[in-house]
Amino acid sequence: MPGAAQPLGRRERNKQEKLERITVAASELFAAHGVDDVTTQQIAEAADIGTGTLFLYARTKGELLLLVQNTNYAAALKRGRAAATKAKDALDAVLALVTPVVECNRAQIDNGRTYLREMVFGDPTEPHHAEALSIVAQTEEALAGTLTERAGAAEADAAALARVISAVMFVEMAATVNAGSSVKDILAGIRTQVAAILR
Repeated sequence: MPGAAQPLGRRERNKQEKLERITVAASELFAAHGVDDVTTQQIAEAADIGTGTLFLYARTKGELLLLVQNTNYAAALKRGRAAATKAKDALDAVLALVTPVVECNRAQIDNGRTYLREMVFGDPTEPHHAEALSIVAQTEEALAGTLTERAGAAEADAAALARVISAVMFVEMAATVNAGSSVKDILAGIRTQVAAILR
């Protein structure tokens, strides 16, 4: 039957199972202790694999954090897109779109800030890093679409504004001065700046 997906072979299934075990182990350990206080050896032991095997899936602890957080950020963006469709105006739609992303970032503040740092300074050829950058691009596309639909912005202007809003969001979440800030505080800062941009 043309176009039908072939079932995965044993080797591919084993690789997928190991990746899932690594992701679960890293996610649980990072959530409980923070990325800085977890070692790759602890993750390997929790995933029931050797450290050498772990490094086949992610070369550094930063890449492991990207692996874990990319799934969370993609899910947050999906929730944000759905929420934005119910907002009453452009500003509320933008805030509805970014709120789940901010909540995801602040679930464990140090992990969230480290994720952002890895995304900016990590190796863009590494698959987990490339996926993180793809999520940023998808977020900016969703913001641009919202600005086109809700604010009547031309496509080129909407794309530029979306990058500015993305930068505002990044700085609000990553800035050391905001390390102790709540989700509500971060969103208030984003709202003030986006309102000024959209005026």
